[in-house]
Amino acid sequence: MLTINNLSFYFGGRAIFEDANLQIKPKDKIGLIGLNGKGKSTLLKIIVGEYQPDAGNVSKSGDCTIGFLNQDLLSYQTDDSILNVAMQGFERQLELHHQIEDILHQMEHNYSDQLVEKLGELQHEFDLLDGYSIESKAEEILEGLGFKTWELNKPLRQFSGGWRMRVMLAKLLLAKPSVLLLDEPTNHLDLPSIQWVEKYIANYENAVVVVSHDRQFLDNVSTTTVEVANNKLNYYPGNYSFYVEEKSLRNEIQKGAFENQQAQIRQTERFIERFKAKATKARQVQSRVKALNRLELIDDVIDETAKVHFKFKFGTQPGRHVMALDHISKEFPNNPILKNTSAHIERGDKIVLIGANGKGKSTLLRIIAGTENHEGDRKLGHNVNFSFYAQHQLESLHLEETLLEELKYADGSKSETELRSVLGCFLFTGEDVFKKIKVLSGGEKSRVALAKILISEANFLLLDEPTNHLDMQSVNILIQALNQYEGTYVIVSHDRHFISQVSNKVWYIEDHEIKQFPGGYDEFEVWMEETGRTLDEPTKKDKKNSVNEPVTPKTENLKPNNSNQIKRIETEIEKVEQEIGELEAQLKTIEEKLADEKVYADQVLLDETNKNYVLTKELLNQKNQLWEQKVTELENLG
Repeated sequence: MLTINNLSFYFGGRAIFEDANLQIKPKDKIGLIGLNGKGKSTLLKIIVGEYQPDAGNVSKSGDCTIGFLNQDLLSYQTDDSILNVAMQGFERQLELHHQIEDILHQMEHNYSDQLVEKLGELQHEFDLLDGYSIESKAEEILEGLGFKTWELNKPLRQFSGGWRMRVMLAKLLLAKPSVLLLDEPTNHLDLPSIQWVEKYIANYENAVVVVSHDRQFLDNVSTTTVEVANNKLNYYPGNYSFYVEEKSLRNEIQKGAFENQQAQIRQTERFIERFKAKATKARQVQSRVKALNRLELIDDVIDETAKVHFKFKFGTQPGRHVMALDHISKEFPNNPILKNTSAHIERGDKIVLIGANGKGKSTLLRIIAGTENHEGDRKLGHNVNFSFYAQHQLESLHLEETLLEELKYADGSKSETELRSVLGCFLFTGEDVFKKIKVLSGGEKSRVALAKILISEANFLLLDEPTNHLDMQSVNILIQALNQYEGTYVIVSHDRHFISQVSNKVWYIEDHEIKQFPGGYDEFEVWMEETGRTLDEPTKKDKKNSVNEPVTPKTENLKPNNSNQIKRIETEIEKVEQEIGELEAQLKTIEEKLADEKVYADQVLLDETNKNYVLTKELLNQKNQLWEQKVTELENLG
């Protein structure tokens, strides 16, 4: 169906692919993996024609269609409703619908047998393509991806980038291309949405190629793994777990072959050196030299599995009781998060806090950190020293400092050698440590921020989505670090492989209460399956206290006594959406300035621009949080 033949591609003088080959067959489910920078996203762009290969080609059958989901779609905006945007995936059905409407309009003035015949043909094809159910299919997929029914008629422009990406994913899934290319599809998805996408892809009737750093997601959706390494596409006939085992076996065989060849080379070189001056051995020496020159060298195995050894030290050991939360309540207007709930954190607890978006996980984490107002008692234990990691804190990194200087802010007592060792654990080696923070990618900044947290001597860690922007190798490093950490932590994450490796307790919010499962995430999943529960499913108590959501946000579908409040909140939402649009435009302008060489040449201007960037980014985050709060208020009034 689609074949990559002897593909070569270069960026500047650096080879990304050399004579790479791959065949994608109908119904293939391929997990495309490899270290960052090795060419995974580049390969997808070559397949869709955005990049042209330097040699070789990509050939496909005439009826092969390709759908491509990539992170560039985050910037797509339109005033069309998200339902209409998703329905654009039904390209042929919509085309037929417009043709049918046009003929019906013509027949009002010119009724003819020719038009009747044409109308019948179009309606027959429209019926065969199940055109009358496309709206309900679009609604089903959008709701599966986490949208509420009443949100479906809201303009795409009014949603944040992560939610816009979900709409574009829905559009692609509805289009059902022959080959579906997905670049990091689980970014911006919560756990229930990830699980929904897994089931959809598993039952998808055509081929799928997925780039992802979510190990369990790859295990659940892929039947084939293709590794981008050494400028080649290496094929493994199984999912990611199969790949790990199979690669270990292949590496063992390759290592043995490499060592045997090296021993043979050393023996031949000794023979040549020993007898090169003897005339009686000249023919044999020349024969050995020619044999060496003809030898096809076997590459040594490169160990890409980083092993780290942290030496954590605490200034003080905490008491047995790290944190007590008693009778905690928290609500936003008409949106209760927690109601009179209690929970205790003991020394040595490794807690993961999970659930769907909007349940209050990050709010609870901020309550634990003491940065969120609430009712009830929050009591920090004796000698507890905590450190809080959240995505927005990346903006607080000192952009003009080097990596070494940045780590000194966290622990000035460590020597440069010790700080280099820590940075090396997070894949910053050699001259990397002298890079300035401002030139790092999002994933690299995340690694620096995590390194700062881990050397801060805190005996209690709070981590909000720490694996965002990290590749598999970096996630593996974080897992190893946390497994060596002897303190206590609470982590919010949607990465199931990650949380299964670092947890001994699971927290989730249900009926506005903190619920605790006394075991790791793997045991929790088994318990959930045995009891038939899902994280986003309302309990009986929720259902009893809830009201039906409106199909569309029209006042006639809402309770009369709420109408004035609803109108007020809708007005507030529109105002916030306008402010978000203005801030996004400002942020884009500032980013363009930061890319201007003239700005970098003027230190005063650069400092001012960086300051504006940080302030605008923080304000945008606040407005997005306010928007989510107002939308939740509106939803609860339905």
